Amino acid sequence: MRSAALMQLPQKSLRALRHAVALRGGVLPALRVAWAVWRREGLAGLRNRATRDDATDYREWIERYDTLDDAKREALAAAVRAMHRPPLISVLVPVFNTPEAYLRQMIELVCAQIYPHWELCIVDDASTSPWVSAVLREYANGDTRVKMIRRTSNGHICAASNDALGIATGEFVVLLDHDDVLPAHALCIVAMYIERHPSASMLYSDEDKLAPNGARVEPYFKSGWNPALMLGQNMFSHLGVFRTSLVREVGGFRPGFEGSQDHDLVLRCVERAGDAAVIHIPHILYHWRMTAQSTSASVDVKPYARDASVRAVEEHLARTGSSAEVRQLAPDSTMLRVTFAVPHPEPMVSIIVPTRDRAELLEGCIESIKQRTRYRTYEIVIVDNGSREQRALDLLARYDHEPNITILRVDAPFNYSALNNRAVAQARGSMLCLLNNDIEVISPDWLDTLVGYAALPQSGAVGAALWYPNERLQHGGVLLGIGDVAGHLHHMLPRGARGYFGRAALAQQLTAVSAACLVVRKALYVEMGGLDAEHLAVAFNDVDFCLRLDAAGYRNIYVPFAELYHHESASRGSDTTSSNAARFAREAAWMRERWGPKVREDRFYNPNFAVNGAVFSLAFPPRIAQCA
Repeated sequence: MRSAALMQLPQKSLRALRHAVALRGGVLPALRVAWAVWRREGLAGLRNRATRDDATDYREWIERYDTLDDAKREALAAAVRAMHRPPLISVLVPVFNTPEAYLRQMIELVCAQIYPHWELCIVDDASTSPWVSAVLREYANGDTRVKMIRRTSNGHICAASNDALGIATGEFVVLLDHDDVLPAHALCIVAMYIERHPSASMLYSDEDKLAPNGARVEPYFKSGWNPALMLGQNMFSHLGVFRTSLVREVGGFRPGFEGSQDHDLVLRCVERAGDAAVIHIPHILYHWRMTAQSTSASVDVKPYARDASVRAVEEHLARTGSSAEVRQLAPDSTMLRVTFAVPHPEPMVSIIVPTRDRAELLEGCIESIKQRTRYRTYEIVIVDNGSREQRALDLLARYDHEPNITILRVDAPFNYSALNNRAVAQARGSMLCLLNNDIEVISPDWLDTLVGYAALPQSGAVGAALWYPNERLQHGGVLLGIGDVAGHLHHMLPRGARGYFGRAALAQQLTAVSAACLVVRKALYVEMGGLDAEHLAVAFNDVDFCLRLDAAGYRNIYVPFAELYHHESASRGSDTTSSNAARFAREAAWMRERWGPKVREDRFYNPNFAVNGAVFSLAFPPRIAQCA
């Protein structure tokens, strides 16, 4: 009976099941992961995880684009020979009781690097396993580039890493764990990026994992440098590369942050070097081994690492003058939820709601604000764009008598940009919240959360997580380069799911967010000239506004901790209907002409991902050459 049932499973499901068992090192670990996903995300989450964990596409991608052959090796070696000043790179490795096979493989793959200008700085942290010292002496005697010292007492990873830093003579240091693996071209690609970006002080690459059966799995193709995302997760490691002098200037690794010492180091280094000194290398240059003792396999292995990560972020924010709450995103996650304090006194927020007819939508929106919003210092400006239905007129008349609600009547053809600009001109608040009339408040702290982020000096537009009433994600931030001009990240993701490496659940910088719920300082709105009422009456006005903020150096932030329901376009209709299609096409064409390459390539979306097809699916071929 059981065999017959299995025979009826779709082939893809069986393949995903076999892969999950191999990935987790057995049936029981795979079942534990499946149980956790089911409790958090339900059956839809299990389906999504099975699809994500199916490594077939990634194996094919590796074979096509990330496998070295003789021609690629020679091309890389030639590139090294052509370098004007190839930097010496010191690979820092603290070692403690590493299994001999893993230790040998780690060292041999450093020795096999195509790039020859390296030194391997290994510190044995008083290992009790007898083979460790013997193996290290063997390799140190065989290659003068391998430098090793042995501590007389166990000082843990920070002390051992500092000792490795102490013997480093390279211009840059690379951090490598004692049981992980560098591909043969890793240091070559690092050196090439250092040469291309001479002002870089910190560089980080994409990464994947090595399953217990040796297969490469779970590639993490990362965002471009993303300070807000870095608060929620250590997106920098692995592979992490630092200018040696910078690491020494900030004091190296801090004892007491074991397990999250890299996270702490990155935050302290970027405080000193600045965001412009951080470069993303969109290549898989690190293979993180999944073992029973590794956080790559389970977050429960090192609970102290989670506490250290919280402290690292708290202290970073304190040093940079920000008041914020930092806590674990969830008990089963190493990721963090960071919410910034609302300034004191609370700034007045002008909530601007354009509307026409559809009284049930407007009433649901306004009443949800009044009844479920904890933030108290706000006014509501309802912009009536020619309502004719009696129920809507009665509702507007009622609201017109409420003390913190203003009705602004604009009888003109629908122009979303112009309606908001008119309302902003008379808004009393120093903060603006652009809000669609088909929005419903879910979380009482939605406005506190958005205002806390929007009040940061570096912030531009701040957007919320918008959910369809069926608990599927409508807006998780805006991604440029997909569809006609842009689309939404993690569209239709079920509630509870965290998306690609947590990116649906973490606050992060994005190129744009939706104006269906957008908070921004009024002074910035005015400085940018508001929404473009001339060229973008309906579509893409929020994307254009965010691009202007981005070009001026401000950060547009998606904050999923602020949650609202969105009955998308319920009062206006779809842009794909025949009456709207011509206008939509004109606005899309104007965006492409106005912004050119910026609407084709989004730095927060990895070039190894496809722009045609599912978001976060692999590109065949990538939009950047691999292994070169």
